[in-house]
Amino acid sequence: MAARGRCPECGSGSLVEDAHYAQQQLVCAACGCVLSEGLLTTTYSDEEHLREVAYSQSTGQKEQVSRCLQRGIRRVQDLCKVLQLPAAFEETAVSYFQRALQLPAFRLASLEKKELLGGCCVFVTCRQRSWPLTMGTVCSLLYARHDLFASVYLSLQKELGLSVPALSLADLVTTHLNSFRLLQPTANVPAAFLEDKEQLLARTMAIVELASQTWLVTGRHPVPIVTAAAFLAWQSLRPGPRLSCPLARFCRLAGVDLPPPAHLRLKELLEILLGMASQLSWLRGFALDRKMVVKHIGDLLQHRVFLLKNAFSQHGEEQQDTAPGQGCPSQGSVGSGSPAQQQGCPWAGPARRGGTLRPLLPPCLLHPRKRLRSAAPSAAAATGDEPISDSEIEQYLRSPEEICALSKARACL
Repeated sequence: MAARGRCPECGSGSLVEDAHYAQQQLVCAACGCVLSEGLLTTTYSDEEHLREVAYSQSTGQKEQVSRCLQRGIRRVQDLCKVLQLPAAFEETAVSYFQRALQLPAFRLASLEKKELLGGCCVFVTCRQRSWPLTMGTVCSLLYARHDLFASVYLSLQKELGLSVPALSLADLVTTHLNSFRLLQPTANVPAAFLEDKEQLLARTMAIVELASQTWLVTGRHPVPIVTAAAFLAWQSLRPGPRLSCPLARFCRLAGVDLPPPAHLRLKELLEILLGMASQLSWLRGFALDRKMVVKHIGDLLQHRVFLLKNAFSQHGEEQQDTAPGQGCPSQGSVGSGSPAQQQGCPWAGPARRGGTLRPLLPPCLLHPRKRLRSAAPSAAAATGDEPISDSEIEQYLRSPEEICALSKARACL
């Protein structure tokens, strides 16, 4: 391509631009003199006027960003392959990463945060497509700290304006149980401990729903609750050989970690189930304990709505005792009917075994760990004679109309 100007050596106006090793050079076609070479330019006007620019404004920085972008895209693709995500998920995650890296908040971030950015893009994509994926899973694959990953995730959600739905508890239960080794025959798991996946999932979901109705889920980490619910569901499906198995061994056989609060969640679930079991008519002649409750979890879950109503007071209000034969609202008043008729009502008989009903409240209110500290007395007690500042004086001034309305209101009272 011909360029303007003349050669300083021969005076010829035949100047051409030649790309030598991807570097633009201005060469005289008559004598071969190189007028300029290796100029870092960014725009066409700079190339036309042969202006040298700073390296930070040249293609050198763009080349560095390009290499960072390529490494990030490969990291996102590798993570999608490990998680076995569909191709559409991978494309969406890559597009999020490309958009995020163009923003100064991520382009100027540290290398550690840039490495986590790809995992956050994959995590956001799975949440938007209702694909069950937890933040702990991504952090374990990236060997990342949970707090740092959460900060990058919140920044990504804010900078790109993404709407990310929360992961439902049902999806979390499904994801957590899919990793159990007790669902497939292995050499380390006894045959009596193997369980069908669908049955275990259905029973665990019912126990988790019960925990949600009794304030055991609100404000808690879901994994310990799901672990405790899966343990009770697994024991209740075959109580005979499994009642002697503790929670720690169950988690070790299942190949999952035992969260420290899981023992507390298990204790709280058993307290709720014991209260419900006290309302079953066919268990009144037995001494209720943990093993007895686990054996009848299926019956407790089947009638949990009415058992919860009779075993616990709703909103702190005590319920009246139910006369024998009047505790089954679905079958009407049985009265002095035959025992055969009363056998169809599992909650027939007294509503409770003496005493007042325990209110169905969150555990933090029933068993507070710390007492509320009383407010410390101020150094100078208020006497009412303190001066009023100019900014607050307007709040104390009243017009004649307001004074008259206030007098009439006091007279009516």
